Amino acid sequence: MFSLELVNGVEEGTIPITVTDIHRPGLALAGFMQNYLNERIQILGETEILYLNTRTEDVRHEAVERLFSVPLVCIIVTRSLDIPAELLRGATRHRVPLLRTSMLTTPFIHELTRYLDDSFAETCEIHGTLVDVYGVGLLFTGHSGIGKSEIALDLVERGHRLVADDTVHVTRIAEDVLIGRGNQHLRHFMEIRGIGIINVQDLFGLAAVRERKTVDLVIELEHWEPGRAYDRLGLDESVYTILESPVPYIRMPIALGRNISILVEIAARNHVLKMQGHYSAREFARKLEEQLQRSREGRSR
Repeated sequence: MFSLELVNGVEEGTIPITVTDIHRPGLALAGFMQNYLNERIQILGETEILYLNTRTEDVRHEAVERLFSVPLVCIIVTRSLDIPAELLRGATRHRVPLLRTSMLTTPFIHELTRYLDDSFAETCEIHGTLVDVYGVGLLFTGHSGIGKSEIALDLVERGHRLVADDTVHVTRIAEDVLIGRGNQHLRHFMEIRGIGIINVQDLFGLAAVRERKTVDLVIELEHWEPGRAYDRLGLDESVYTILESPVPYIRMPIALGRNISILVEIAARNHVLKMQGHYSAREFARKLEEQLQRSREGRSR
């Protein structure tokens, strides 16, 4: 992924990687040791290597010794630069993995940081189906056999995109940002009872699938229960907690005669309106209250 080459044969350092940030120790090489963040991966680019190569042998030796005065996770040299002999000897002696990549420094830092953020993020697995509908990540939940896959397939046929079926891997990359994706090897496969396993990408094309999507709205599918009270106005703002992050949540009853795919599309559009500050239910309730108030005032005259 990063075209990393292990230079000194030290495969495991003395301290593990525990943070997602990286550090460029240019100031430490120059002698300024305050705020030397040794618990981070150390990146040496063209500037740091050029500094070492332009110093005298004694100054270069002292700079390298300062670098290894505390335990380090590892050192990565970018741009396939030649590694100074003092740095190679110091890393080997202190049992610090020394690696090299051909990537340019800034793109490498961005890619490495993104990879570490993803690796250290909290994750969980949810039994459900994730579909991108009008740019809204809809996570369908409900007991097995309720029809999650069939509804997702109908949505794909209507031009929307499947992200994951059966098992959704959810990662929290920020306090309120959840990313869902499918199993790496089975992400575009779907089980349809009576037909078997199908490949959605092969059937509908590349535009019918996507690798990942934010989880924006949870829709729990359930069988219609006569006599049960369901939300008629939509004033209740329920949430579904995933990895301690609240996600807007609605219960959607399934019954004969209900076109669930259309209802799901409406739910996605309505969610977009809410994100823009337009709440139809609240506006309806406000207008109704104003009308009732005018009626009360008319009767009191």
